[in-house]
Parts: sequence; structure tokens; C-alpha cells
Amino acid sequence: MRGDDQQAGHLFSYLSPEQRVPADHPLRAIRQMTDLALETLSPRFDALYAAIGRPSIPPEQLLRALLVQVLYSVRSERLLMEQFRWFVGLAMDDPIWVPTTFTKNRDRLLSGDVATAFFTAVLDQARAARLLSDEHFTVDGTLMQAWASQKSFQPRDGDTAEPPDDPGNASVDFRGQRRSNATHASTTDPDAKLYRKGNGQPAILGYIGHVLMDNRHGLAVDACVTPATGTAERDAALGMLAALPARDVTVGADKLFDQAPFVDTARGLRVTPHVAQKRRGTAIDARTTRHQGYAVSQRKRKLVEQIFGWMKTVGGVRQVRHRGGGTVDWIFRFTAAAYNLMRMRRLLMTPA
Repeated sequence: MRGDDQQAGHLFSYLSPEQRVPADHPLRAIRQMTDLALETLSPRFDALYAAIGRPSIPPEQLLRALLVQVLYSVRSERLLMEQFRWFVGLAMDDPIWVPTTFTKNRDRLLSGDVATAFFTAVLDQARAARLLSDEHFTVDGTLMQAWASQKSFQPRDGDTAEPPDDPGNASVDFRGQRRSNATHASTTDPDAKLYRKGNGQPAILGYIGHVLMDNRHGLAVDACVTPATGTAERDAALGMLAALPARDVTVGADKLFDQAPFVDTARGLRVTPHVAQKRRGTAIDARTTRHQGYAVSQRKRKLVEQIFGWMKTVGGVRQVRHRGGGTVDWIFRFTAAAYNLMRMRRLLMTPA
């Protein structure tokens, strides 16, 4: 049964949580936008919970807790609820949730498309505040390390050369072994793929997170996670561009996207590809690069690195803390929404 997100303030305290938080605290603006987004998700929450039974932790409080966990890089749920009672929605006298109860109720939200709905609700506020252009975009991807060790990357047929010397933490020597995603898979996270970002870089088990950014203020307008493959960034980019409601738009991208299949398909979607040119064999020419808008796209596209940098260092997705492609996609999209809230707070506070 869905719990009620009633915030009665204080019962036995002289000061309520509302009075303890300074009026100019950065979380106040974010809390206001978050509550507005959560109001639109109320019907979706009703469908996730049974109509009768014991009331659970309110989903609104769970999402606020997850949000502040991302914003402040908090790894402990117990520490999270003790220090951020006001933002989560707990009164000073309310007991802290048992960590296992928090985890079980959180998993209910992770199994649904709540992150997509929350991301969309936040984006609707940005659009209402005229922070989006809906004309010029940037696309890019980043590699994220999976919650799986190299030792878990075992042959798919289960054939091992010899029994491990320590079943709990076996010594593994990969020298001379030919390992690939076709013959091996992780035993702890089968959706993670072995991937090398570039020459001279180590191969790691990971996922690729993708972001489509609006160029006006650097807000993420779409985000997703795919298995780490050589064509994942281009395939995901085309999927996000195809989902755009507007046409005759531009998209900036780095040299990885300067390939004829991507350029031709993007043009077929009525999207002008402003990709960075490779020295040899470029797929675009002066018909694209001679326009002033191309130079603007090349300058604006670097803002997407700020999104990835924040999501990895603050949001904690440099190495994801969950397993399974669906769950990782949920967390990545929710973290992108958190970035938008943080960015929107700064933009709305800046005088026009």
C-alpha cells in the first residue's frame, strides 16, 4: 500500500525542519521544482502500489532521498536520512527508515519507468521557463564502469582450466587468454560488456551512457544507457534524434560521429549533422561547414562534457552501484534529471 507524503512539521520540537533550513539554501529551489514534478507522477505511483495493505514508505520521499543522494554524493542511506530530513520530507521526530526497508521500497520504483516520467516532468518545467531552444542539440556518450570485476568475466560454456585456489577470491592470470564478449560474460552482471574506449586504454566491463543536450543552456533533453559496443554511441544518437518532436534541427558531435552512415541517416531524419571533421575521409564538406551555425555548434558541443563530468564525479555514475542494464539505465536517467534541476536552479536565479 502506498504511504502518504504528509509533512506535519513538528510535534515535540520547538523548531520545525522548515525553520531550520536557511531561506537562501540551494536545496530550497530544487525542492520546489522536485515537488512540482512529483505531483504529476502521483497517478503513476498509485498504479505501483496495492490499494490495501500496510502503508509503505511514500514514493515521493523515496525519490527525494535518491535525489539528494545524487546531489550530495551520499553513499550511506542511514547518513542520508539523518542529515536531509527536511528535503526528504521527514519531521524531526520521525524515525529513520530501516536501510533494508528503504532498499526494498526503492526496488519497486527501480522496476518501473518512474525515472523517465520524472525526467520528463523536470524537462517540462525547463520548457515552461523558456530554457530550451528545441532547435540546436549536441549528442555524445561516455563509458561507465560496471559493478563487476574482471574476475567475473568467465567463459560462457563454463569451462575453466583448473579449479580456483580460493573460491572466495581466486587468483586469475589472463595472460595468453583470448577473451571477448562473444565467448565470455560476467557472472555478476551479464549485461556488462568488455570494452576499450581507445588505443592505449584498458578494457573494462562497462556500459555506455548517452546524452542529448539542448545547446541553449546545456540541459539534457534525453538520456539512456546501452551495452558498450563500437557502434553504440551512433546508434543511440540516431534513436534519440528520431524521437525529437521537431525537425530541421542541428546536432553537434565529435569526430566519432563523422561517418557516412550516421551523417546520411541523420539527414534522412531532417537533422543537420554538425560533426567535427576527421582529417581524412570526412563525411561532410563545405556545404555544412561554411555556415556560421556550424562554428557555433562546435563551440557549444563541449558543454556536454560538463554534464558527464558532474554525473560521474557528483552523481556517482563513474562506476555504477547497480547491476543490470535496465537498472543502470534508470539510475543514469534519474541522475541526468538531477543535473537538470541543479542547472535550472542556477539559470533561474541569474538575472535575465
